[in-house]
Amino acid sequence: MSQVENTQIRIDDLTLLITKPGQLRVIRRDGELAQYDDHRIIAAIKKAFLAVEGENAGNSDRIQEIATQLARNITERFKTRWPDGATIQLESIQDLVELELMRAGEHQVARTYVLYREKRREARKALENQVVEKPIHVILSDGTRKKLDRHILSNLAVDACQGLNDVSPTQIIEDARKNLFDGVAMNDVYKALVMSARALVENEPNYSYVTSRLLLQDIYREALTALNVPHDLSQQTMHILYPKAFAAFIQQGIQHELLNPNLREFDLEKLGKAIDVSRDQQFTYLSIQTLYDRYFIHRHEKRIELPQIFFMRVAMGLAHCEGKDRDARAIEFYQLLSSFDYLSSTPTLFNAGTMRPQLSSCYLTTIPDCLDGIYGALKDNALLSKFAGGLGNDWTPVRAMGAYIKGTNGKSLGVVPFLNVANATAVAVNQGGKRKGAVCAYLETWHLDIEEFLELRKNTGDDRRRTHDMNTANWVPDLFMKRVFNKENWTLFSPDETKDLHDLYGDAFEKRYCEYEEKARKKEIRSKTLPAINLWRKMLTMLFETGHPWITFKDPCNLRSPQQHMGVIHSSNLCTEITLNTKSNEEIAVCNLGSINLVNHMKNGKLDAIKLQKTIKTAVRMLDNVIDINYYSVPAAKNSNLKHRPIGLGLMGFQDTLYLQNIAYASHEAVEFADRCMETIGYYAVQASSELAIERGTYESYKNSLWDQGILPIDSIALLKKTRGDEFLKQNTSATMDWDSLRKQVKKHGMRNSNVMAIAPTATISNIAGVSQSIEPTYQNLYVKSNLSGEFTVVNPYLVHDLKQCGLWDQVMIHDLKYFNGSVQQIDRIPAELKIKYATSFEIDPAWLVEAGSRRQKWIDQSQSLNLYMAQPSGKKLDELYRLAWIRGLKTTYYLRSLGATSTEKATISDDKLNAVQVGIVAPKACAIDNPDCEACQ
Repeated sequence: MSQVENTQIRIDDLTLLITKPGQLRVIRRDGELAQYDDHRIIAAIKKAFLAVEGENAGNSDRIQEIATQLARNITERFKTRWPDGATIQLESIQDLVELELMRAGEHQVARTYVLYREKRREARKALENQVVEKPIHVILSDGTRKKLDRHILSNLAVDACQGLNDVSPTQIIEDARKNLFDGVAMNDVYKALVMSARALVENEPNYSYVTSRLLLQDIYREALTALNVPHDLSQQTMHILYPKAFAAFIQQGIQHELLNPNLREFDLEKLGKAIDVSRDQQFTYLSIQTLYDRYFIHRHEKRIELPQIFFMRVAMGLAHCEGKDRDARAIEFYQLLSSFDYLSSTPTLFNAGTMRPQLSSCYLTTIPDCLDGIYGALKDNALLSKFAGGLGNDWTPVRAMGAYIKGTNGKSLGVVPFLNVANATAVAVNQGGKRKGAVCAYLETWHLDIEEFLELRKNTGDDRRRTHDMNTANWVPDLFMKRVFNKENWTLFSPDETKDLHDLYGDAFEKRYCEYEEKARKKEIRSKTLPAINLWRKMLTMLFETGHPWITFKDPCNLRSPQQHMGVIHSSNLCTEITLNTKSNEEIAVCNLGSINLVNHMKNGKLDAIKLQKTIKTAVRMLDNVIDINYYSVPAAKNSNLKHRPIGLGLMGFQDTLYLQNIAYASHEAVEFADRCMETIGYYAVQASSELAIERGTYESYKNSLWDQGILPIDSIALLKKTRGDEFLKQNTSATMDWDSLRKQVKKHGMRNSNVMAIAPTATISNIAGVSQSIEPTYQNLYVKSNLSGEFTVVNPYLVHDLKQCGLWDQVMIHDLKYFNGSVQQIDRIPAELKIKYATSFEIDPAWLVEAGSRRQKWIDQSQSLNLYMAQPSGKKLDELYRLAWIRGLKTTYYLRSLGATSTEKATISDDKLNAVQVGIVAPKACAIDNPDCEACQ
């Protein structure tokens, strides 16, 4: 055999290896494919070290070891990201080399490597005009090979950029060509356009809309093909195709038992005509990718749902109970959802219109003190979690360690072993195949097992007495806080000997607690006494170290509850915004959530009260419908929901509205706006529920409620103050709207819903709407968000706009923002007023968050998911902050977010790749700001 033939065989073998499924491949700069080889990475890293340390370092074992380890890290990152193989651009590998050198602390070597890359880049640029571009052939889905029509790329890029400022279709096409090679699949050509637009988001936020529109073309092709709708996107518009796709979706969805057959009862032609195709243009990249990955209905891994069909499906699912008005109501609901004026919570978006319409967000249960009851409650947890419900479990009734067990004449191991089982159940039950189950366990502060409960999330100790995947929260009575302030002792009891204590609050609790303390002094019951301040310090220490347990306050939740005539609130929910009564084996509290997009209700820099009133009226109706349509997997949940009909109307985009008004979060103006906007929402929410009561009747347990007594949420502050006294409650009670007339209306017509307001975290639905989360301050002005859908560059568009106005938005500014982790505080050329306006969550004194939360709380009949941020916590700071939260009348708090020595997520300088460096955040493992595992309330 000749040398030429030998060479040919080796080349063919290499080609087979490169194109073998599951392999990592590299696109060289000449467009050719090459085999991924980490030895080349090792060589490149060693060269960078030699450039710094000299040629004598060439034989250093240290350098060889470092280079090998860094190369291994890079390879593992690629394999983790693309377990099925991928084609990687050479620049992406070099980006990771920079990143790993920085992570390893080799800053000088990394800088040398960056300079070398820049030098090589300039050299290539100088030769660009001399290079003759080779023709590229593409492989179509049927295997046909044809020359790439570059006009297709141009048309797609131009259409995607239409109507957007400061974006360039030419730039997108040029960058996309770098990722193309001869023989590339046509689908990968489309992906190259998406990836090139995505890489430009950090330069100009509008590229997020461009990326979304390019991705939509892929989604259109996939869904229309799966629905067997003939299409040619280059010749037909989606205005023609959408109604056809909608009709096909309903037909096939019912046929394949994905959709509820009752959707046939709608006038599909009428609804199809109501679809507004132009609203597909309003999605950001993050929002459309999130919808595609987790919300759109699919069959055999192929999406059969398009964005506007998705919103119409949800609207139909919520309007089916409207009788002969169902078509008109479905269109009304669709208009609200598709405009992003209001969005239902994730379970509703997941399941509305499907065979199992589990639409409710939150479930609260009380665990009884018996084996049958405990395991029955765990079964309920599994069934409720199965269809995407978030859980709050009250474990206080379960007897403490060492308590006597009459049936076996033995002693109890306490509540902790059962919590470990609950933790395992949450992990085992996958929520509809979309995310892990999520649960929070609550324990009242006088429980004898409280000290061990505080340590459940520690990484050390006996793993059988740890719950690494379950959230925990303290249920704190006012008496404990008073004793902390007064530096008095606190006594712990076992609930089997103090059975009524958990069902008492206010003065009745205090009286009974003191009686039990007297019994304890006489040794009539088991107890443990310790300084209240010591237990308080341990609570704060664990909160800082593990992010748990959260701190929630029992008495304000109960004393201000409209439903105190029907029982006791024993805990909050998974995200601490729901405060509803529970009763063992009888009532599982259920709440149904949705959030108003405040940004869409701003007009000329002010809140548009007229539009807000209209939105809230429809939103309350939608939430009330959820109660009747909902699929209940547990009878006790159905019993509770139909009896009390609670809903939780919240908000999102609060930080964005401050930007629109040129208001800093850390300001009295922001606190005042928090007050006024929540007053407006609260007023119209109560009004809407009362008007609905005229049409549909009051909820079953309305009589003797606070509503029935003419006591509105703002009035209930007086009930709390009466018990606490002026010394321990300092909460603003100012009002600006005509509440007297609303009291009369409620007194006359009643309420359709026992509770109407709750502010959820909205982490996911705010992504869909493209606004800031809930009531959260800005996390960082430039960072990379990681979730189940991938990594997304997040740039503060308001900051970019203001910097453009000042002539300061350029590449240097982008690099500065990356270097300073999205903070503007250390960038000298940014004006002082913008530094105040664009302070991020860890740069704001958390007391401002408490003050704003207090103003909102006075209007809310339930609670709010209030995260608190502290860059450098100390015992003194935490003590002051949580005392302030109690004094200001907050019902609950959520996570304490704190930073380590370095920042949370560092955006790395990159031409065409999105990177995030995770560095030392002291935060819990579950339910993080951008963690999709906790979406029940989102």
